[in-house]
Amino acid sequence: MTITTAVFDAYGTLFDVAAAAREAAAEPGRAALADNWPALAAHWRSKQLQYTWLRAVTGDHTDFWTVTCDGLDWALEATGLAGDADLRDRLLQLYRELTAYPEVPDMLTRLKTMGLSTAILSNGSADMLDAAVRSAGISDRLDDVLSVDSVGIFKPAAAVYDLVCARFGCDRHEVLFVSSNGWDACCAAAYGFTTAWVNRAGDPVDRLPGRPMHELPDLTRIPQLAEPEYGKFHNL
Repeated sequence: MTITTAVFDAYGTLFDVAAAAREAAAEPGRAALADNWPALAAHWRSKQLQYTWLRAVTGDHTDFWTVTCDGLDWALEATGLAGDADLRDRLLQLYRELTAYPEVPDMLTRLKTMGLSTAILSNGSADMLDAAVRSAGISDRLDDVLSVDSVGIFKPAAAVYDLVCARFGCDRHEVLFVSSNGWDACCAAAYGFTTAWVNRAGDPVDRLPGRPMHELPDLTRIPQLAEPEYGKFHNL
């Protein structure tokens, strides 16, 4: 099997979704946030994802920025920080400029050197993704940034995964799909992609129809998975 295209989820995979809360907590005058920023970050991410799934099920689609704001509002109330408009604005500003994980630039460079097409496939709104990619300085390492905006439904709908082969003219088995979300990696595997789950937290595998072919602690070894010789000896 030959991998021709490497596709990445964005939030939590290339970009650290906890960075906004962590960086805001380190700023002067943020003592209340400093005491419980991990809880706020966890609540924020959890609700953000839940709202995408619920909107997909109900057919009440909206842009990812809206569910990001809604998730933050829930998290602020849950952690006793509701009503601090300045904090809310600052967290949302930082979310648009999320820090990329340190291995990301070199990993993408290696994939491009190998001749692979590279892309993001994300629930994120196009403007959010553009801001994050530019902030991380990785625009020149990506051939495209694919957003669910074009299909009007969130992952893991098959219509979202369809965007990859439509854009690159490849077969499903030629795609190495990488996500830090276990549910995303499982659903992409069931769809037919070769999948790698970046399991930074050491979580159990989700009980879903598909199962990721690879499980890694970070993105460092992603280029190795795309090498033809690796596939030959590891039954990719």
